[in-house]
Amino acid sequence: MNQPASSPAAQDWDPVKALWSFCNLLREDGVSATEYVEQLTFLLFIRLAHEQRRRPLNPLDVIGFDAWEELRDASGQDQQWRYGQILDSLGHRPGTVGLIFRKAQNRVQDPAKLSRLIDLVDRHHWSGGGSTDRGAVFEALLARMASDRKTGAGQYFTPRPLVEAIVRCVQPTVDDTIMDPACGTGGFLIKSFDYLVEHFPRGVTPEQRARLTEGAFSGNELVDGAARLATMNLVLHGVVRADGTDSRINVGDALARTPTQRASLVLTAPPFGRRSVITVDAADSRSVGGFAHYRPDFWATTGNRQLNFLQHVYTLLETNGRAAVVIPDNVLFEGGAGETIRRRLLASCDLHTLLRLPTGVFYAGGVKANVLFFEKPAPLPDGSPSTKQLWVYDMRSSRHSSARTMPLVDADFAGFVAAYRPGRSRDERVESSTFRSFGVTELLSRDGGNLDLVVSPQDEALPATEPEVDLYRMAEEITEELRSALAEFNAIADELRPFGMRGDHLDRGSAE
Repeated sequence: MNQPASSPAAQDWDPVKALWSFCNLLREDGVSATEYVEQLTFLLFIRLAHEQRRRPLNPLDVIGFDAWEELRDASGQDQQWRYGQILDSLGHRPGTVGLIFRKAQNRVQDPAKLSRLIDLVDRHHWSGGGSTDRGAVFEALLARMASDRKTGAGQYFTPRPLVEAIVRCVQPTVDDTIMDPACGTGGFLIKSFDYLVEHFPRGVTPEQRARLTEGAFSGNELVDGAARLATMNLVLHGVVRADGTDSRINVGDALARTPTQRASLVLTAPPFGRRSVITVDAADSRSVGGFAHYRPDFWATTGNRQLNFLQHVYTLLETNGRAAVVIPDNVLFEGGAGETIRRRLLASCDLHTLLRLPTGVFYAGGVKANVLFFEKPAPLPDGSPSTKQLWVYDMRSSRHSSARTMPLVDADFAGFVAAYRPGRSRDERVESSTFRSFGVTELLSRDGGNLDLVVSPQDEALPATEPEVDLYRMAEEITEELRSALAEFNAIADELRPFGMRGDHLDRGSAE
């Protein structure tokens, strides 16, 4: 039987270190890092609901009963049984609770270890210290989960120093509607919310204040597990209420249909990988090109998922909206549909900044990534391109990164943020050895609309060399492709399940 938690007198107790050490213990039972963080998500929510129910001022009954007290009072197989029963019950709830517990299962099959895990969670007061403290604990656990390459969880976690640098550049406001159509664990939404809290302006109306937790933030995620983690992250950071009727995270394929809602700010890092699932727009019954999306609002039809997300972000933006999108290198130079999309982007948007990231920023070590910053102004009366100048900042050259072995930190992005000059006119930008502007005429004249731009003329003059082949890394990337494709097909199967027919119906129909 679990004993009630005593007050955390040991102030040197580190919840992140303690909880992650237990993850290593559960690996022996075949519990992956991702599965472990999911179990922590369930238990943390139940514990948080218990604390909110028991608080002396403004108590909040999130789930209608004290599930945590019931878990602590049980032991052994009874505790296992009750835990599974609670997960199943909460998974059928609407809103935030239902999304967090959707398809939830107990992966900790050893009763003694489940009891110890409950004790560990019980040791920390999750309502104390404010949303920043408990959110930081969960973010640290997510970062450790993302570093486990065996599970591929890193594809749902954009490194937070990069996210924070992007947010500092775009400067969200209280009037923004902020979306992430591939939100993963919710990093862009959380860091945007944190930025607003830190830069909260004077004179904000009650309506503007209420809007921050009632509609200013929303996301989409294909995979149930990632959506669960994102929602819990939003709850712990105070972005959404634990008892909310709208979780703000939609689960499904963001590319499958035209948007019904627009945003003034879109920040996203779509998962890397070239394949897109077969989708058919409701207005057209065609399936194009096998693995391709047909969308009447897209500029081109392609099976390249990143190119499709780039088009999708454009359709999400309202007039004068702005965006920052993380993309792999192939988006900058791929021909065919890629050229069409880049030329349309230059014409229809003010594509003003390209950040070239060092190799190794993301979970797949060999991926070369970039960040595109653009705005969607109203079309110009003379039909000229909305882009006038594209500024390119190089963090990839030998001056910044040669084979980085350490993760990037906030200080690594300080030079870029300073050069970007957030909140100031781009006319004030200054060229340097790492920051250079290209006029739109030059960009449109490049063969194939290639935007694989080099900042330093010295680097441009260097002869092209074949990259060293890393077979292990190649195998890793192929594995991630297959895992991502499987997740997409599982999501489609879940959506189609209500329309399925039992085999005996099919047999009866054929006999008739």
